[in-house]
Amino acid sequence: MALFRRKLGIDLGTINVIIYLNGQIVLQEPAMVALTVEDERIVAIGQDARDMYGRHPEHIEVVRPLRDGVIADYEVTEAMLRHFLGKIGGRMRLFGGPQVMISVPYGVTSVERRAVHEAAIQAGARDAVLIHEPLAAAIGAGLPVKTPAGNMILNLGGGASEAAVVAMNGIVVADSARLGGMRVDEAIINYVRRKYGLIVGQPTAESIKIQIGAAVPLPEELSMEVQGRDQVTGLPRTIAISTSEIVEAIHDTLNLIAGVAKSVLEKTPPELASDIIDRGVILTGGGALLRGIDEYITRQIGVPAYRADDPIVCTAVGAGRALEDPALLKRMVTGV
Repeated sequence: MALFRRKLGIDLGTINVIIYLNGQIVLQEPAMVALTVEDERIVAIGQDARDMYGRHPEHIEVVRPLRDGVIADYEVTEAMLRHFLGKIGGRMRLFGGPQVMISVPYGVTSVERRAVHEAAIQAGARDAVLIHEPLAAAIGAGLPVKTPAGNMILNLGGGASEAAVVAMNGIVVADSARLGGMRVDEAIINYVRRKYGLIVGQPTAESIKIQIGAAVPLPEELSMEVQGRDQVTGLPRTIAISTSEIVEAIHDTLNLIAGVAKSVLEKTPPELASDIIDRGVILTGGGALLRGIDEYITRQIGVPAYRADDPIVCTAVGAGRALEDPALLKRMVTGV
Protein backbone atom coordinates (compact mmCIF):
# COMPACT_ATOMS: atom_id res chain seq x y z
CA MET A 1 0.00 0.00 0.00
CA ALA A 2 2.87 2.39 0.73
CA LEU A 3 3.63 2.36 -2.96
CA PHE A 4 0.38 4.19 -3.63
CA ARG A 5 0.84 6.77 -0.87
CA ARG A 6 2.45 9.28 -3.12
CA LYS A 7 4.06 12.49 -1.98
CA LEU A 8 2.93 15.56 -3.87
CA GLY A 9 4.30 19.08 -3.79
CA ILE A 10 1.51 21.55 -4.59
CA ASP A 11 1.81 25.22 -5.50
CA LEU A 12 -1.72 26.45 -4.83
CA GLY A 13 -1.47 29.76 -6.63
CA THR A 14 -3.85 32.55 -7.58
CA ILE A 15 -3.11 32.02 -11.28
CA ASN A 16 -2.06 28.36 -11.55
CA VAL A 17 -2.08 25.13 -9.58
CA ILE A 18 1.16 23.22 -10.14
CA ILE A 19 1.78 19.71 -8.79
CA TYR A 20 5.15 17.97 -8.47
CA LEU A 21 5.55 14.20 -8.12
CA ASN A 22 8.60 11.93 -8.31
CA GLY A 23 10.96 14.52 -9.73
CA GLN A 24 8.67 16.04 -12.33
CA ILE A 25 5.74 18.41 -12.81
CA VAL A 26 2.67 16.26 -13.40
CA LEU A 27 0.01 18.98 -13.53
CA GLN A 28 0.00 22.69 -14.36
CA GLU A 29 -3.44 24.20 -14.88
CA PRO A 30 -5.13 27.56 -14.35
CA ALA A 31 -6.72 28.02 -10.92
CA MET A 32 -10.10 28.78 -12.46
CA VAL A 33 -13.56 27.28 -12.16
CA ALA A 34 -16.69 27.85 -14.26
CA LEU A 35 -20.00 27.81 -12.37
CA THR A 36 -23.66 28.26 -13.16
CA VAL A 37 -24.86 31.56 -11.71
CA GLU A 38 -28.19 30.24 -10.41
CA ASP A 39 -27.17 27.16 -8.42
CA GLU A 40 -23.35 27.39 -8.48
CA ARG A 41 -23.00 24.03 -10.18
CA ILE A 42 -19.47 23.45 -11.48
CA VAL A 43 -19.27 23.34 -15.28
CA ALA A 44 -15.53 23.31 -15.90
CA ILE A 45 -12.25 23.41 -13.98
CA GLY A 46 -8.69 24.39 -14.87
CA GLN A 47 -7.78 24.91 -18.52
CA ASP A 48 -11.35 24.18 -19.64
CA ALA A 49 -12.59 27.01 -17.42
CA ARG A 50 -9.78 29.29 -18.60
CA ASP A 51 -10.83 28.74 -22.21
CA MET A 52 -14.33 29.95 -21.29
CA TYR A 53 -13.16 33.13 -19.54
CA GLY A 54 -14.64 36.23 -21.15
CA ARG A 55 -16.54 34.09 -23.68
CA HIS A 56 -19.19 32.41 -21.56
CA PRO A 57 -23.00 32.93 -21.69
CA GLU A 58 -24.79 34.95 -19.02
CA HIS A 59 -25.87 31.94 -16.94
CA ILE A 60 -22.22 30.96 -16.32
CA GLU A 61 -19.47 32.78 -14.44
CA VAL A 62 -15.78 31.95 -14.39
CA VAL A 63 -14.04 32.59 -11.05
CA ARG A 64 -10.65 32.33 -9.41
CA PRO A 65 -11.29 30.68 -6.02
CA LEU A 66 -7.98 32.04 -4.71
CA ARG A 67 -7.28 35.73 -4.39
CA ASP A 68 -4.06 37.45 -3.35
CA GLY A 69 -2.51 34.03 -2.76
CA VAL A 70 -5.14 32.80 -0.27
CA ILE A 71 -8.48 31.00 -0.47
CA ALA A 72 -11.38 33.32 -1.29
CA ASP A 73 -14.00 30.59 -1.89
CA TYR A 74 -13.44 27.50 0.24
CA GLU A 75 -15.95 25.13 -1.39
CA VAL A 76 -14.85 25.92 -4.93
CA THR A 77 -11.17 25.58 -3.96
CA GLU A 78 -11.87 22.19 -2.41
CA ALA A 79 -13.70 21.02 -5.54
CA MET A 80 -10.88 22.28 -7.75
CA LEU A 81 -8.24 20.51 -5.67
CA ARG A 82 -10.25 17.28 -5.65
CA HIS A 83 -10.51 17.45 -9.44
CA PHE A 84 -6.76 17.99 -9.87
CA LEU A 85 -5.81 15.26 -7.39
CA GLY A 86 -8.20 12.93 -9.19
CA LYS A 87 -6.57 13.69 -12.54
CA ILE A 88 -3.15 12.56 -11.37
CA GLY A 89 -4.10 10.16 -8.58
CA GLY A 90 -5.47 7.13 -10.38
CA ARG A 91 -6.07 4.48 -7.73
CA MET A 92 -4.10 6.08 -4.94
CA ARG A 93 -7.13 7.32 -3.01
CA LEU A 94 -8.16 3.69 -2.50
CA PHE A 95 -5.05 3.43 -0.33
CA GLY A 96 -5.65 6.50 1.81
CA GLY A 97 -4.79 9.25 -0.63
CA PRO A 98 -1.52 11.11 -1.17
CA GLN A 99 0.57 12.98 1.34
CA VAL A 100 0.81 16.59 0.18
CA MET A 101 2.95 19.62 0.93
CA ILE A 102 1.11 22.80 -0.03
CA SER A 103 2.63 26.25 -0.30
CA VAL A 104 1.05 29.24 1.45
CA PRO A 105 2.14 32.90 1.40
CA TYR A 106 4.39 33.99 4.24
CA GLY A 107 1.89 36.52 5.53
CA VAL A 108 -1.13 34.22 5.90
CA THR A 109 -3.24 34.22 9.05
CA SER A 110 -3.94 31.12 11.12
CA VAL A 111 -7.48 31.06 9.71
CA GLU A 112 -6.17 31.17 6.14
CA ARG A 113 -3.66 28.39 6.92
CA ARG A 114 -6.40 26.22 8.41
CA ALA A 115 -8.59 26.74 5.33
CA VAL A 116 -5.83 25.46 3.02
CA HIS A 117 -5.13 22.47 5.26
CA GLU A 118 -8.80 21.49 5.52
CA ALA A 119 -9.42 21.97 1.80
CA ALA A 120 -6.57 19.59 1.00
CA ILE A 121 -7.84 16.93 3.41
CA GLN A 122 -11.42 17.23 2.16
CA ALA A 123 -10.15 17.03 -1.44
CA GLY A 124 -8.68 13.58 -0.76
CA ALA A 125 -5.22 14.06 0.73
CA ARG A 126 -4.27 11.57 3.47
CA ASP A 127 -2.08 14.14 5.15
CA ALA A 128 -1.36 17.81 4.42
CA VAL A 129 1.61 19.87 5.56
CA LEU A 130 2.07 23.56 4.75
CA ILE A 131 5.24 25.34 3.71
CA HIS A 132 5.79 29.05 3.25
CA GLU A 133 6.14 29.92 -0.43
CA PRO A 134 9.49 31.75 -0.20
CA LEU A 135 11.13 28.75 1.47
CA ALA A 136 9.61 26.33 -1.05
CA ALA A 137 10.71 28.57 -3.93
CA ALA A 138 14.24 28.75 -2.54
CA ILE A 139 14.45 24.96 -2.29
CA GLY A 140 13.00 24.55 -5.78
CA ALA A 141 15.47 27.08 -7.19
CA GLY A 142 18.32 24.96 -5.84
CA LEU A 143 19.56 27.40 -3.19
CA PRO A 144 21.63 25.86 -0.36
CA VAL A 145 19.00 26.50 2.32
CA LYS A 146 20.57 24.06 4.80
CA THR A 147 23.76 26.10 5.21
CA PRO A 148 24.33 28.96 7.67
CA ALA A 149 24.97 31.35 4.76
CA GLY A 150 22.15 33.70 3.82
CA ASN A 151 20.23 33.27 0.56
CA MET A 152 17.58 35.73 -0.59
CA ILE A 153 14.56 34.86 -2.70
CA LEU A 154 12.00 37.17 -4.30
CA ASN A 155 8.96 35.16 -5.33
CA LEU A 156 6.80 37.08 -7.82
CA GLY A 157 3.44 35.32 -7.86
CA GLY A 158 0.14 36.18 -9.47
CA GLY A 159 -1.55 37.27 -6.26
CA ALA A 160 1.33 37.97 -3.88
CA SER A 161 4.97 39.02 -3.98
CA GLU A 162 7.24 37.78 -1.21
CA ALA A 163 10.86 38.28 -0.29
CA ALA A 164 12.75 36.22 2.27
CA VAL A 165 16.22 35.50 3.54
CA VAL A 166 16.64 31.78 4.22
CA ALA A 167 19.34 29.92 6.14
CA MET A 168 19.58 26.71 8.19
CA ASN A 169 16.37 25.28 6.69
CA GLY A 170 14.26 28.23 7.75
CA ILE A 171 13.19 31.81 7.04
CA VAL A 172 15.26 34.37 8.94
CA VAL A 173 13.37 37.46 7.81
CA ALA A 174 10.60 37.92 5.26
CA ASP A 175 7.98 40.31 3.99
CA SER A 176 4.92 39.82 1.81
CA ALA A 177 2.59 42.07 -0.16
CA ARG A 178 -0.68 40.90 -1.64
CA LEU A 179 0.01 42.18 -5.11
CA GLY A 180 1.59 40.47 -8.08
CA GLY A 181 1.00 39.57 -11.70
CA MET A 182 -2.74 40.24 -11.58
CA ARG A 183 -2.09 43.75 -10.26
CA VAL A 184 0.27 44.27 -13.20
CA ASP A 185 -2.54 43.20 -15.55
CA GLU A 186 -4.90 45.69 -13.87
CA ALA A 187 -2.35 48.46 -14.37
CA ILE A 188 -2.24 47.67 -18.09
CA ILE A 189 -6.06 47.65 -18.30
CA ASN A 190 -6.26 51.04 -16.57
CA TYR A 191 -3.53 52.52 -18.77
CA VAL A 192 -5.19 51.45 -22.01
CA ARG A 193 -8.54 52.79 -20.83
CA ARG A 194 -7.06 56.10 -19.66
CA LYS A 195 -4.84 56.76 -22.69
CA TYR A 196 -6.86 55.27 -25.52
CA GLY A 197 -10.43 55.10 -24.17
CA LEU A 198 -10.38 51.38 -24.93
CA ILE A 199 -11.77 48.73 -22.61
CA VAL A 200 -9.88 45.42 -22.59
CA GLY A 201 -10.24 42.37 -20.36
CA GLN A 202 -7.75 40.61 -18.12
CA PRO A 203 -6.85 37.93 -20.71
CA THR A 204 -5.95 40.66 -23.22
CA ALA A 205 -3.90 42.54 -20.62
CA GLU A 206 -2.06 39.34 -19.75
CA SER A 207 -1.37 38.72 -23.43
CA ILE A 208 0.05 42.25 -23.78
CA LYS A 209 2.28 41.67 -20.76
CA ILE A 210 3.59 38.38 -22.11
CA GLN A 211 4.08 39.46 -25.72
CA ILE A 212 5.57 42.94 -25.37
CA GLY A 213 5.71 43.73 -21.65
CA ALA A 214 8.93 44.73 -19.90
CA ALA A 215 10.07 46.23 -16.62
CA VAL A 216 12.67 48.49 -18.30
CA PRO A 217 12.98 49.99 -21.81
CA LEU A 218 14.28 47.46 -24.33
CA PRO A 219 17.01 48.04 -26.93
CA GLU A 220 14.47 47.07 -29.60
CA GLU A 221 10.94 48.33 -29.14
CA LEU A 222 8.19 45.72 -29.45
CA SER A 223 4.61 46.48 -30.45
CA MET A 224 1.32 44.71 -31.02
CA GLU A 225 -2.22 45.42 -32.07
CA VAL A 226 -4.83 45.32 -29.33
CA GLN A 227 -8.55 44.94 -29.86
CA GLY A 228 -11.14 46.12 -27.37
CA ARG A 229 -14.37 48.07 -26.92
CA ASP A 230 -14.41 51.83 -27.36
CA GLN A 231 -15.37 53.48 -24.08
CA VAL A 232 -17.51 56.11 -25.81
CA THR A 233 -19.15 54.39 -28.79
CA GLY A 234 -19.19 50.86 -27.36
CA LEU A 235 -17.98 49.55 -30.72
CA PRO A 236 -14.92 47.35 -31.34
CA ARG A 237 -11.69 49.21 -32.05
CA THR A 238 -8.04 48.31 -32.63
CA ILE A 239 -5.01 50.21 -31.40
CA ALA A 240 -1.24 49.66 -31.54
CA ILE A 241 0.65 49.64 -28.26
CA SER A 242 4.40 49.47 -27.58
CA THR A 243 6.74 48.16 -24.91
CA SER A 244 7.67 51.64 -23.69
CA GLU A 245 4.02 52.28 -22.92
CA ILE A 246 3.80 49.08 -20.87
CA VAL A 247 6.95 50.06 -18.97
CA GLU A 248 5.18 53.31 -18.08
CA ALA A 249 1.90 51.56 -17.25
CA ILE A 250 3.34 49.09 -14.74
CA HIS A 251 6.06 51.23 -13.18
CA ASP A 252 4.15 52.08 -9.99
CA THR A 253 3.12 48.47 -9.39
CA LEU A 254 6.66 47.19 -9.86
CA ASN A 255 7.90 49.87 -7.48
CA LEU A 256 5.62 48.49 -4.78
CA ILE A 257 6.88 44.96 -5.45
CA ALA A 258 10.50 46.11 -5.24
CA GLY A 259 9.59 47.69 -1.91
CA VAL A 260 8.99 44.21 -0.50
CA ALA A 261 12.60 43.25 -1.26
CA LYS A 262 13.88 46.55 0.16
CA SER A 263 11.96 45.94 3.38
CA VAL A 264 13.58 42.54 3.84
CA LEU A 265 17.08 43.84 3.14
CA GLU A 266 16.59 46.58 5.73
CA LYS A 267 15.73 43.98 8.39
CA THR A 268 18.41 41.43 7.45
CA PRO A 269 21.18 40.83 10.05
CA PRO A 270 24.53 42.28 8.87
CA GLU A 271 26.24 38.87 8.70
CA LEU A 272 23.60 37.55 6.31
CA ALA A 273 23.41 40.82 4.37
CA SER A 274 27.03 40.39 3.30
CA ASP A 275 26.18 36.90 2.00
CA ILE A 276 23.32 38.32 -0.05
CA ILE A 277 25.51 41.03 -1.56
CA ASP A 278 27.90 38.30 -2.69
CA ARG A 279 25.25 35.83 -3.88
CA GLY A 280 22.53 38.18 -5.14
CA VAL A 281 18.76 37.77 -5.08
CA ILE A 282 17.05 34.92 -6.93
CA LEU A 283 13.75 35.70 -8.70
CA THR A 284 11.06 33.01 -8.91
CA GLY A 285 7.38 32.87 -9.83
CA GLY A 286 5.64 33.84 -13.04
CA GLY A 287 6.55 37.50 -12.58
CA ALA A 288 10.22 36.57 -12.98
CA LEU A 289 9.54 35.97 -16.69
CA LEU A 290 8.79 39.66 -17.32
CA ARG A 291 11.48 41.08 -19.60
CA GLY A 292 14.08 43.07 -17.73
CA ILE A 293 12.66 42.38 -14.26
CA ASP A 294 16.08 41.21 -13.05
CA GLU A 295 17.65 44.47 -14.22
CA TYR A 296 14.82 46.50 -12.65
CA ILE A 297 15.10 44.81 -9.25
CA THR A 298 18.90 45.18 -9.32
CA ARG A 299 18.54 48.94 -9.88
CA GLN A 300 15.92 49.31 -7.16
CA ILE A 301 17.64 47.42 -4.34
CA GLY A 302 21.33 47.77 -5.22
CA VAL A 303 21.92 44.00 -5.10
CA PRO A 304 22.27 41.81 -8.23
CA ALA A 305 19.09 39.94 -9.09
CA TYR A 306 19.03 36.74 -11.13
CA ARG A 307 16.16 34.80 -12.66
CA ALA A 308 15.91 31.17 -11.53
CA ASP A 309 15.79 28.39 -14.09
CA ASP A 310 12.13 27.65 -14.89
CA PRO A 311 10.90 30.12 -12.22
CA ILE A 312 7.20 29.25 -12.52
CA VAL A 313 7.61 25.73 -11.10
CA CYS A 314 10.15 26.45 -8.33
CA THR A 315 7.56 26.58 -5.53
CA ALA A 316 5.93 23.26 -6.46
CA VAL A 317 9.32 21.58 -6.92
CA GLY A 318 10.52 22.92 -3.57
CA ALA A 319 7.37 21.75 -1.78
CA GLY A 320 7.84 18.25 -3.21
CA ARG A 321 11.50 18.11 -2.26
CA ALA A 322 10.77 19.36 1.26
CA LEU A 323 8.24 16.57 1.74
CA GLU A 324 10.99 14.04 1.00
CA ASP A 325 13.48 15.64 3.43
CA PRO A 326 12.96 14.65 7.12
CA ALA A 327 15.08 17.56 8.40
CA LEU A 328 12.95 20.08 6.51
CA LEU A 329 9.71 18.32 7.35
CA LYS A 330 10.26 18.87 11.07
CA ARG A 331 10.15 22.63 10.54
CA MET A 332 6.97 22.77 8.50
CA VAL A 333 3.59 24.10 9.60
CA THR A 334 0.83 21.53 10.09
CA GLY A 335 -1.87 24.05 9.23
CA VAL A 336 -3.95 23.77 12.39
